Amino acid sequence: MNFDKPITIALSKGRIFKQSLPLLAHAGIVPADDPETSRKLILDTNHEQVKLVIIRATDVPTYVEYGTADLGVAGKDVLLEHGGEGLYEPVDLKIARCRMMTAGYPDAVKRSGRLTVATKYVKSAQQFFAAKGEQVEIIKLYGSMELAPIVGLADLIVDLVESGNTLKANGLVPLEHISDISSRLVVNKASWKMKHGLVMQLIDAFREAVEQHPS
Repeated sequence: MNFDKPITIALSKGRIFKQSLPLLAHAGIVPADDPETSRKLILDTNHEQVKLVIIRATDVPTYVEYGTADLGVAGKDVLLEHGGEGLYEPVDLKIARCRMMTAGYPDAVKRSGRLTVATKYVKSAQQFFAAKGEQVEIIKLYGSMELAPIVGLADLIVDLVESGNTLKANGLVPLEHISDISSRLVVNKASWKMKHGLVMQLIDAFREAVEQHPS
């Protein structure tokens, strides 16, 4: 692939970065450093024109929307909260897969009265319960969601569930499915136009990698 124009790709540390590496490699991109060991926030690659910017997962759509990054990899959970304005979402990369669910004690949904729900996915939770015609009180938290029902802060939580082991360890169970979550390739709308040929080559390479290695 001929990178005749500068390209910046936004990624987050951890699971998404690691699972993105084979996809990047299929496009001929290899990072020069590991973000888990390097203190650099912008990583060089084997192509002088291609840089990887390492940011918080929740910031990826914003960096792409405002053009600081041409492309990025973001979880569908983050995109649902962000709203997806100012960017395209051309490829489901089918990595970092899990489910967004309600969870709590087994009898939580049987309780009468207005339920209290703790989550960092406020928009998704509001839309889910509104679609059911249920009024709930949403409490925004940023971590340790499982603690909220245990200490009586909330009746339910809305969170991502992969194995369910953390819920089980705390006496909680997954209850209602909200949506399936995976990471998506997102593209800045201006980059799509100004660097269309190169962006399409990258999209095709990522799509081909997904098709060759279905999870």
